[in-house]
Amino acid sequence: MTLIIVAFLLLGYFFIATEHITRINKSATAMFLGVVGWILYMYTGSTYVRSMYPAEYAHFLNGQCSTAETVKTFIAQNIFVDYTAYICGIVLFLLATMSIVEVLNVNGCFDFIRGWVRTRNSRRLLWSLVAITFLLSANLDNLTTTVMMLVVMRQIVATTKFRMLYGSAIVLAANCGGCFTVIGDVCSLMLWSKGTITPTDFAGALVVPSLIATIIPTYLISRKLPESIDVESQHIYYRGDDTVLRPWQRVLMFFVGIGGLWFIPTFHNLTKLPPFVGALCVLGLFWVINEICNRKLIRSNQPVHRTIPRFLQYENLQNILFFIGVCLAVGVLSETGALRVAAMWCDDKIHNTYVVGIALGLISSVLDNVALVFTSMSLYDVTEYASVLRRIDPEYANFFSVNGQYWHLISFCGSVGGCLLPIGSVSGYALMKSEGVTIWWYFRHITLKVLAGWLLGLGAYYLIDLWVR
Repeated sequence: MTLIIVAFLLLGYFFIATEHITRINKSATAMFLGVVGWILYMYTGSTYVRSMYPAEYAHFLNGQCSTAETVKTFIAQNIFVDYTAYICGIVLFLLATMSIVEVLNVNGCFDFIRGWVRTRNSRRLLWSLVAITFLLSANLDNLTTTVMMLVVMRQIVATTKFRMLYGSAIVLAANCGGCFTVIGDVCSLMLWSKGTITPTDFAGALVVPSLIATIIPTYLISRKLPESIDVESQHIYYRGDDTVLRPWQRVLMFFVGIGGLWFIPTFHNLTKLPPFVGALCVLGLFWVINEICNRKLIRSNQPVHRTIPRFLQYENLQNILFFIGVCLAVGVLSETGALRVAAMWCDDKIHNTYVVGIALGLISSVLDNVALVFTSMSLYDVTEYASVLRRIDPEYANFFSVNGQYWHLISFCGSVGGCLLPIGSVSGYALMKSEGVTIWWYFRHITLKVLAGWLLGLGAYYLIDLWVR
């Protein structure tokens, strides 16, 4: 049955990777995989339960005879519930942070970006967009940042072929900016929630490689741009007399929102409560401030003009459903023992975290990086497996301890490697939908530039890990 489950999930991963060809939404595929995988496990789980949970199952039976019903009940109450608790924690965190971003957008707290970066100088515009995207993505999730900056870019750049170049740079900056903080990308968020990394060490290890992986491709892209470009005429968006906050109110909400997101790791360290509790706390405070600042608007029937299209909310919902499906599918793989076998094979045949990271990055270019990073993350247990391995190879085992090299590499390589092709990340898909970018165009104009930045970033990480950390 293990082979059947593994083959079924690999087939599903194939459909996820070929969404652009099959036109089957990868969120639907992931949800179907996760549910069917657990159904197969549930009805054939007796062997797995007796081999992996003998003591727990004996205690659960409490002297009763084992039946098909008791096996199913044990799986539901003692195995499956752990995965649902982990998934719910991540989903609640994402819902809270996305709500904060939506409130910031509705109140025009990001409107200053368009006026600040607007210029006919093509290279100055490119570096401004990339810098802002990188910084915002470190605080917001990379999909939200990408879509918001693509909208800003479309309101400035008039020519389609230039918008494709600018959009590609925005996607890269969003993914690189998100991969070095624990709240900037769902992959790093999963690593933090699992307890494999701490926020400060993680950011310190990856900030320089992430900057290099952003700067090098951006410079190479800038060489393809002319000195100046045509810009769109500036539009003034009408929000209604009572919908525009005063400048100091926008600044207040911006700093409370962004500052609150940065406070979440500190909240977790102080209280030891899950990260989503801190996110909900920040959302509650932020919501109160929003109610106070908009008390006149709330009592009126005045509509609010949104500068970000509605499909952002739809994309975020799909992203959450995709994440849920992937977590369920990987959970099944873990419970069958297939991931442990894969980990032992990597230790025996490869025995090098850099080789694993490079392979992960290359595969991420065609398979969604979230699915791949979560699968790679589930290969090893940060405490149990590392302690067993430490008795065999202490130096190699350190790579899988808390803040170990392995966790840094899968996050960095998964995020940057996912930019080698636009189908490697949800941000890349947003670019394809927004600007009509094709895989072939992206491969000819962007892929080699991203590859150069990624490899140089890996080199920087190697030197920092060797001489500094």
